Amino acid sequence: MARIELAGLAHSYKAHPSQASDYALRPMEMTWQDGGAYALLGPSGCGKTTLLNIISGLVKPSQGKVLFDGKDVTNLPTEGRNIAQVFQFPVIYDTMTVGENLAFPLKNRGWKTAEINKRVAQIAEILELSGDLKHRASGLTADAKQKISLGRGLVRPDVAAVLFDEPLTVIDPHLKWLLRRKLKEIHHELKLSLIYVTHDQIEALTFADQVVVMTEGEVVQVGSAQALFEQPEHTFVGYFIGNPGMNFLPCQLSEAGVQIKGLAQTLIAAPASLPRNESQLTLGIRPEYVECFASSETGTLPARVVKARNMGTHWLLDCLLGEHRIAAKPRQLHALNEGDTVWLKLPAERSLYYVNDKRVA
Repeated sequence: MARIELAGLAHSYKAHPSQASDYALRPMEMTWQDGGAYALLGPSGCGKTTLLNIISGLVKPSQGKVLFDGKDVTNLPTEGRNIAQVFQFPVIYDTMTVGENLAFPLKNRGWKTAEINKRVAQIAEILELSGDLKHRASGLTADAKQKISLGRGLVRPDVAAVLFDEPLTVIDPHLKWLLRRKLKEIHHELKLSLIYVTHDQIEALTFADQVVVMTEGEVVQVGSAQALFEQPEHTFVGYFIGNPGMNFLPCQLSEAGVQIKGLAQTLIAAPASLPRNESQLTLGIRPEYVECFASSETGTLPARVVKARNMGTHWLLDCLLGEHRIAAKPRQLHALNEGDTVWLKLPAERSLYYVNDKRVA
């Protein structure tokens, strides 16, 4: 396994990039520890596959370096980096058996037959392929073929890292959940360094110890699932993580406190850490933390219900707070109809503040 460092890394497909929008990957510094499980998460076109391809050697960065355990590998081809890759669509040999497919990377590296058989048996057992080792790969289902592809990526114990590029896209939803759990088990058992690209937040948050959130070629936050949910450092993280995402309300700072634009009431006292030189702010709060009341209470604001849905374990409310849309997910609620008034409270300890999309308090 390897410690992977990205030093001053950036990439542009233009010859002379002059502004941020010219970059497929904006300048970044990052370190991924040996044996860690990481996910690159973001929408299509955010640069996550470009970053994975730079790490693997398929793309050479415009600037900066890639280091494996302190060694500069920026100019090394893929085969010189000792990595394994698993792609969106299974890469296997249909004319070979499952066992031969799993053994192929080891045979290419001159392993002895006894060692190959032992390692193949270990990986097959982990992936629940032991009963298929003598079957030809051509007759298997799509999910079984992808399990073989995963096995081919995992079978070499000496790789610097295993890179996954949306490997579960073609898999049925229930099997996705099973394979994600299996990958997590494999990581804990084999202590491999894993980097996983996905646009699916559930895949990223359930698989990775640390998630790298990207948008428009920029890494906006690296953190655990809890940190991304509780303390998003950028409005994009708040919007992209969660279902529904974080509420964002334009507000202003005055001597009386924080006030949502368009509302007469002062919302809450300004937190001590809030910069006093910033009058134009955005308040962010998760729908899970918006408190709902049937009547006016201290510190509440009236809102009109646009839609109310009973989700079984909770309600999902879509409301208008003045002219601003706000979502709430209370666990219990009296019967509501469209147009009814509810009283919302935005707890100070759950409210975050942003200036130019970055969290300031």
